[in-house]
Amino acid sequence: MPSRSPKTAIVLAAGLGKRMLPITATMPKPLVKVGGRSLIDFALDRLAEAGIETVVVNVHHFADMLEDHLRTRKMPHIVVSDERAEVLETGGGVRKALPLLGDGPFITFNSDSMWIEGREPNLRRLVSAWDPDRMDILMLVAPLSTSVGYEGRGDFSMDPDGRLRRRRGDEERVPFVYAGVAIVKPELVADTPEGPFSANLFYDRAIAKDRLYGLQLDGQWLHVGEPQAIPVAEECLAASLR
Repeated sequence: MPSRSPKTAIVLAAGLGKRMLPITATMPKPLVKVGGRSLIDFALDRLAEAGIETVVVNVHHFADMLEDHLRTRKMPHIVVSDERAEVLETGGGVRKALPLLGDGPFITFNSDSMWIEGREPNLRRLVSAWDPDRMDILMLVAPLSTSVGYEGRGDFSMDPDGRLRRRRGDEERVPFVYAGVAIVKPELVADTPEGPFSANLFYDRAIAKDRLYGLQLDGQWLHVGEPQAIPVAEECLAASLR
């Protein structure tokens, strides 16, 4: 019988990182350092702290370089999903890795997702809040008002019970942005086609059943999407340690 709580995760690390050029002309975006630590190490450290036993990392752009770095890690146990042959996007990458993730719920973690923790580690909070009887997906969402490096109009509004609704149209402004981490049921992925597609397909399936939920991040989300966002994020990290 599959576990009700996630024991596995996938770190989405295969993207081309075009918005991080020129840095990503010579390295994969997950190896970009912020505050002296690579983005992927931030993700892997958070997953290890939350008790996730096995983490799949998909690779494409500068795959050899990323694999060399992953070999230096002792925790958590890492399995590579090789996407050298084709860029599969976020959804296609999860679909390809599904046999490695097992038959229980798993965490998806964007390799460029960073935050400053609040009182309790957010990944542990997310795992504790997971309720598979009500939810097909539980997302970590950050308040638009306190996020750093994000300039959009938000992604979701949230009901008092935590259910999420997408932003409607280009003009609406909503209070929460997807923070790049979610718990996902494998049933949402299993019958999807092979090849490239966006993870939005999974989210839309959960929305159609009123089973997409959010947990508000406690702390501050740092969106590190472009080179100029790095010093801003580093300043926030340094300030949080004072």
